[in-house]
Amino acid sequence: MNERIVIVEDDESIRRLVEVALSSHGYVSVGFGSAEEAILAMEHAPPAVAIFDIMMDGMDGIEAVRKIRQSKSIRHIPIIMLTARDTELDKVIGLDAGADDYITKPFSVLELCARVRAQLRRVSEQKEPEQMWSAGALSLNAATREAVVAGIPLELTFKEFALLQILMEHQERAIDREELLDKVWGDDYYGETRTLDIHIATLRQKIRAVDSEREYIKTVRGVGYRFIGGGET
Repeated sequence: MNERIVIVEDDESIRRLVEVALSSHGYVSVGFGSAEEAILAMEHAPPAVAIFDIMMDGMDGIEAVRKIRQSKSIRHIPIIMLTARDTELDKVIGLDAGADDYITKPFSVLELCARVRAQLRRVSEQKEPEQMWSAGALSLNAATREAVVAGIPLELTFKEFALLQILMEHQERAIDREELLDKVWGDDYYGETRTLDIHIATLRQKIRAVDSEREYIKTVRGVGYRFIGGGET
């Protein structure tokens, strides 16, 4: 196995527990007490998966995840949040920042290892992201994680970009809400579909602010959403 896993946790006892647990399952685990130190190490030697606490001195886990997602060299790394912050809002904030999974403390070591395996499996199954899509004035580049309307870059969150990419990958196909939730938030997300609807509404607003003449994302009643490649006015 020998995949390298980075653990970022300022509580040394928890960090050591996770390191030992992962090592016992065949992973090479490396722990850091601060996000700043971890990011520098990740940029030098990208790991297979990173596990971040949220509440840390200095740079917290949310800020760290956002910084990683903006880095060309390490933005692709799967990130699992492992934290005592356990409200639904905390989870939404963590996932929207760019985390791929979210586990609350106290946690099961076996579950954590299973979540790590799931992220590794997901990465191994993914296609190379060197793809681009365009429709009307809107274009999306998955490799550079850029979405542009009429030459103007859109400031999208991690989840908004993922939603737009899926919709543009399957232009003219109606994609149901459950499929979008599963692909963007993952199997372990149990929020209501209003979370998806809010993200779609915000995504539409950002596109309309630049191109108000065309409707790109259509609501399919009783199903979900469809990207209109030919455009609707």
